[in-house]
Amino acid sequence: MPTFENPAAAADEVQTVLRGLAHATRSIDDPRDIYSVLGSLTSAVASLSQSLHQIAEFHDARQRQTEWVPADSPKARSAAYRVSWDLHRAGEMVRQVGEIIANAQEAEATLAYHREFPDPPLSRSSVDHGLSL
Repeated sequence: MPTFENPAAAADEVQTVLRGLAHATRSIDDPRDIYSVLGSLTSAVASLSQSLHQIAEFHDARQRQTEWVPADSPKARSAAYRVSWDLHRAGEMVRQVGEIIANAQEAEATLAYHREFPDPPLSRSSVDHGLSL
């Protein structure tokens, strides 16, 4: 159950759920579920992108309005800049991944799945046209 208050606990929950999804998608029993899975993943990826940008913003110098700041040294400022830069880049890449997943979902919507049932086996009498007594 999401806490909405504890980012570390929420991240642990996301990791567990994504691991479960990876396990569940190893074999897909009903391909009609793919559309909704892609929709959920599109939303999840959008939230991940937002989270990455928000974490990056904490490290942006202009956003530091709290008592929690890294030590004021050139090395710490450099590390904070790198964290911010990398997370903003990752957030943008993930946003683009979300757009691609949404495109795949749109294409998935055009597919219609149906089950093919094998023809019943032919009875022996209709197959065997040999002599009978």
